[in-house]
Amino acid sequence: MKKLITFILFLPYLLFAQVKDIDINTFEKMKQNGVPVIDIRTQQEWKETGIIDNSKTIEFFHPDGSYNVEQFLDRLKKLGIDRDKPFVLVCRSSNRTKLLGNFLSNKLGYKEVYHLKGGIINWKAHGKPLKPYHK
Repeated sequence: MKKLITFILFLPYLLFAQVKDIDINTFEKMKQNGVPVIDIRTQQEWKETGIIDNSKTIEFFHPDGSYNVEQFLDRLKKLGIDRDKPFVLVCRSSNRTKLLGNFLSNKLGYKEVYHLKGGIINWKAHGKPLKPYHK
């Protein structure tokens, strides 16, 4: 039920989506060029699958479906990410990154928000490496 409510709250941002889907090849090129990668999955998910090398882990949606926008934005800022700098969001399947990316773009004015199409599932399906998560 909480996930449904979250989806309904973010639905208006999907109608004017500005987050940009990127494929594996584009993702790798952006990553090589120093574009930050933000993994928004839960800590349990990071432990289960590992993370993409050099990605930054900032949990957005907590396991119970709650979230803290202020805390997330503060962590982004501490990484040097502002509204004018590109960054890539990653989650398990790209559903959460689509919601969050659209919110950041449409509501908060972030100009270059990307997300890895298909998320970690797609990354793993292409045989790409993951490294163990260590807190």
